Amino acid sequence: MELHTVYFAKPGKENTEETLNIARRRAKELDIKTIVVASTTGWTAVKAADVFTGLNLIVVTHSAGFKEHNLQEFTEENRKIVESKGIKILTTTHLFGGLNRAMRQSSIPQAPTTYIIGDIVANTLRIFGQGMKVACEIASMAADAGLVRVDEDVISIAGTGAADAGRGADVAIVLRPAYAHLFFETHVKEILCKPHL
Repeated sequence: MELHTVYFAKPGKENTEETLNIARRRAKELDIKTIVVASTTGWTAVKAADVFTGLNLIVVTHSAGFKEHNLQEFTEENRKIVESKGIKILTTTHLFGGLNRAMRQSSIPQAPTTYIIGDIVANTLRIFGQGMKVACEIASMAADAGLVRVDEDVISIAGTGAADAGRGADVAIVLRPAYAHLFFETHVKEILCKPHL
């Protein structure tokens, strides 16, 4: 089998439209009905809503408090747009974060600071780029929420998200997701596009 992978010269928001279109074409070719998209502020979610009409689109946001206490970065304006189109939005603890992050970021002096399994898995996936880590992570988060099936392939879309790259999407993969407690049953089948880092 020979497949086409697109490598972007630079990561970032400017690749969003092409990433979404690449994913849409491949979804049609493979008859994939479910698309999972990471979106922090909702900007990417709004773009994806226009591209993936007729498909089961699931948007995964940052958890509340990710950037600062009591803040949800996904804007109310974007939430209204996305929800008005019947798209599901999942906001939950990040698969590789949660208690792992608490172990190394605690402000309590007696709390241990150590890296544990979630950090190791996340950092290993980052060797393929931040977007690849997020694309794998959000698919499992959606599976845990019962929003995607684990016996069907999905397309998962994410962005590099580095401060110098901005937001948006620049990674798309075809994968068979797994629940968090069975994460190593996840199978990345195709890399559709990613930055050439």
